Amino acid sequence: MPSFIFFSLLIFLFAIEIASAATQFKPRAFLFSIRKDTKSLQYYTSLEVSTRGQDVPVVLDLGGQHTWFDCDSYKLPTYKPISCGSTKCKNVKSDGCMGCNLPRKPGCTNNTCGVSSYNPYTNDLYAQGLGEDAFFVVGTNGLAVGTTYELPKPFPFSCADSDLLRGLSSKTKGMTGLSNTITSLHSQLSTKFKLPRKFALCLPSTTEFPLGHMFIGGGPYFFQPYSKNVAKELITTKLVINPVSTYPIYTEGDASDEYFIDVTSFKVDNKLVSINATLLSITKEGNGGTKLSTVSPFTKLETSIYKSLVSDFKKAAALRRMKRVASVAPFKACFKATSIAKSQTGPVVPYIDIGLAGKQRWRFYGSNSMVAVNKDVLCLAFVDGGSKPRTSVVIGAHQMENYLIEFDLVSSKLGISTSLLFRNTTCTQSRLI
Repeated sequence: MPSFIFFSLLIFLFAIEIASAATQFKPRAFLFSIRKDTKSLQYYTSLEVSTRGQDVPVVLDLGGQHTWFDCDSYKLPTYKPISCGSTKCKNVKSDGCMGCNLPRKPGCTNNTCGVSSYNPYTNDLYAQGLGEDAFFVVGTNGLAVGTTYELPKPFPFSCADSDLLRGLSSKTKGMTGLSNTITSLHSQLSTKFKLPRKFALCLPSTTEFPLGHMFIGGGPYFFQPYSKNVAKELITTKLVINPVSTYPIYTEGDASDEYFIDVTSFKVDNKLVSINATLLSITKEGNGGTKLSTVSPFTKLETSIYKSLVSDFKKAAALRRMKRVASVAPFKACFKATSIAKSQTGPVVPYIDIGLAGKQRWRFYGSNSMVAVNKDVLCLAFVDGGSKPRTSVVIGAHQMENYLIEFDLVSSKLGISTSLLFRNTTCTQSRLI
């Protein structure tokens, strides 16, 4: 055999061996792409369910308990309902048994574990049967980047009635929950692949392409052309527990599964905003406090906090010679775009700092504090959340764009990067290592 043929054969066999080894090694982390729909201001990803290549687009919900979608739109040949009374059903927040008088199909079976599926955009809550099917996901194991893995055990979800899809982006077929429950997407992957209970969001500010990313399993996190591991630069603050569930239906004594943090203050251009600080604490009834939400497009503030922030921002804007224009609902502080300079981190406007426990701060630059309502007008991207909201401060998705935000459920901490724009990169530039 000629030497070059023998050498080529060795390379080919070595490549096969490496590929085989890559599929056998435990994945180190998983990566999901995130798209933004500008019409609905919703952020969504795709889940590969039942068969390879069958992608189910679902809206991301930090407050959602599990995944649900319109099963009628897909072929689910290996779908199995989860029986009520089974160990799997006992481990979830079940609403009892579900039955169905129509012909049997995914989402229509008898003696099925019942769960509540919630659409926060329409405030609709439906009781549905929990089922499971095969699930495929892209990850890295140190040998191969972009390796596709199948979950060792089926993935749980419920099948949505068509009515439950109202209010969702037309580009999606359901929602995936990311709250701190055992049925959430990240919990399922972390548990079944024995990965650290961590996930991170990096929401894109642009539409469709390029894409943002969600990481499950922990870092390192790299964003081109920035060469450092962003995980080592995160400021951290403790995740706090709201003692009363914020889900529409719950059992007395249930704590909230959503992600709350201890916010201590607001500043505009380093000047403290005068607010009623008691609103920032969570009462024993579960009211007040601050949570993060991907379904709220903009940060919502209790009315008195909102008015104080807007008033101080207007004063600081006047000092910067930003020209006021008529407000554009739902925003109260709007400005002529040509009166505002531009920079690497967006419009040059007064900084807004959210003070965090431990003397940390989360600083919003113009790209996250302002929104362009048209080509001529920029508005302060915070909205009035009402005089008696359940939660005083809801940090919305616009404020999270182009920040890496890590939810570390091992140490109960939230990690926040500086704006990636400040590092000359964005959420669309992530890469697996």
